[in-house]
Amino acid sequence: MAPIEERAGSRAPLPRDQAALAVARCVVVSLCLLVRGRLRCPRTRVGVRVRFGDGSTATIYRETTVADAVAARPCALVVRFRLRWVRGRGHALFRAESLLNTPLFAGFPGFVAKWWLAADDNGVYRGLYEWDDAARADAYARALWRVLALVSVPGSIDYTVLPGRHRDDLLAAAAPGAVEAAPGEWWRPVAG
Repeated sequence: MAPIEERAGSRAPLPRDQAALAVARCVVVSLCLLVRGRLRCPRTRVGVRVRFGDGSTATIYRETTVADAVAARPCALVVRFRLRWVRGRGHALFRAESLLNTPLFAGFPGFVAKWWLAADDNGVYRGLYEWDDAARADAYARALWRVLALVSVPGSIDYTVLPGRHRDDLLAAAAPGAVEAAPGEWWRPVAG
């Protein structure tokens, strides 16, 4: 398998008005997907612990997919953030409540699937997504930034777009015997 190459994206949030419009459109599409029964929560990888290049580990606690969605131009997206005001039992409440956040991402153009990862020992949450098209993944991450900024510790939001990769590739690359990532690679699953 070829090494995973990072594509940085613009790393800047969309302007507020553009982000608000993108999220509003997403909510409408998400509700249509829900009404049509196309949003799924499979449990195939729920409970899997993932170790990252920065030494942290996190557990997949939920998966969201769009039925029959296929990534013709696959792209993995890894997002991270740390919530403000959430400590102790608050993390369990957030994980339960986070299902209600599904309309904020599932209706974005190109969304295929997401693994939700619980907070690591540093309180950092991650999402590992699969998108159809790197530009769409980048646009989503830049719009999401505005929503996350409302509830996240300033400076804790980051994302990495990995064109040509399925999210399953990321876990396969972290299988026993895989090459270790560099310590700064918070986004790269590594062998544990």
